[in-house]
Amino acid sequence: MTTETAQLKLDIDAIHKALANPVRREILAWLREPQAYFADQELALEHGVCAGKIDERCGLSQSTVSAHLATLQRAGLITSKRVGQWVFFRRNDAVIEAFRMHMNEQL
Repeated sequence: MTTETAQLKLDIDAIHKALANPVRREILAWLREPQAYFADQELALEHGVCAGKIDERCGLSQSTVSAHLATLQRAGLITSKRVGQWVFFRRNDAVIEAFRMHMNEQL
């Protein structure tokens, strides 16, 4: 593991668990290009994507989507930011890239 990867303290097992679910992989893909999937969001995408917009796009219950977002966040794959009453999510590209590097080194 590289020094940068070690500094991020990746939880490899949590990342694998998070990526094992197709809905969570899809959320990460949407967050890679938020302007393509969430262009109708009222607040600027610089804050991330509002949880409600992710709920709408998933077509699942709010509690189910919240559980998926919590799993992604525990794994470090996304970060959240509260703005007023809303919570916004964005990809944590540093962790994703460190995980890719780890996998390339290990496999």
